Amino acid sequence: MEKSNIDIDALLSKIAELATTYGLKLILAIVVLVVGLIIIRTITKGVTRVMTKANVDASLVPFLKSLISVTLKVLLIISIMSMIGIQMTSFIAVVGAAGLAVGLALQGTLQNFAGGIIILLFKPYKAGDYITTQGYSGTVKEIQIFTTILTTPDNQTIIIPNSPIAVNALTNYSTQDTRRIDFTFGIGYDDDIDKARSVIMRIINEDERILKTPEPLVKIVNLGDSSVDFATRVWVNSGDYWNVFFDINEKVKKSFDNEGISIPFPQQDVHLYKHD
Repeated sequence: MEKSNIDIDALLSKIAELATTYGLKLILAIVVLVVGLIIIRTITKGVTRVMTKANVDASLVPFLKSLISVTLKVLLIISIMSMIGIQMTSFIAVVGAAGLAVGLALQGTLQNFAGGIIILLFKPYKAGDYITTQGYSGTVKEIQIFTTILTTPDNQTIIIPNSPIAVNALTNYSTQDTRRIDFTFGIGYDDDIDKARSVIMRIINEDERILKTPEPLVKIVNLGDSSVDFATRVWVNSGDYWNVFFDINEKVKKSFDNEGISIPFPQQDVHLYKHD
């Protein structure tokens, strides 16, 4: 019975010793964690403000913000583990083995990270550009570490992984100041070609948004089954593209109607034969 009491006393003494040794370290580690997270948040916000004031490319700001935050948090965790008394040599070996396993499991994620780096280095697009990629079109809202976020014209949010964007073709509509609009207007075979051409040219010349250089083009491009087709090409500032496209189509239709110029549509003649 006495031996049991001695063992209990020794156990309690050991517990008290461990609590004294590691309890203070644990409390200190928690304090350092809380303070460290506050400092990291402050640093991240400060860096973001500095980059914004320095007119850093808007595409880089969220990417660098995320990268700095993750890096500082990893360093904070390693420092806390060292404070608690975990042997870093063994820890690094375990982390290395775990990192290999995680890396194999997260190959796609790592590829997206590499894709984000490539996009930011070579800048095929930036925040604010209107692009088409992977079957989606929209304005680039943000380039993040792993994904690119697009906003469509009807205000939908599209999130696309960076890896396929970096290695596949994309169309960037915002890199050039001007764009060409292609129209095709068809008239009937009985209509006056010169009159139709003059009507189209008059509409083009009256629209101040259409550039004079390069010169607008109105040429017959096709003798179709039921129409004579005019290829009409004009150049506009990129921001005017869709407004000019819609307006010219409407004006040509109304002007053709007023001038008695027909816009044919496919039709077939059906002949009926009666047999006795």
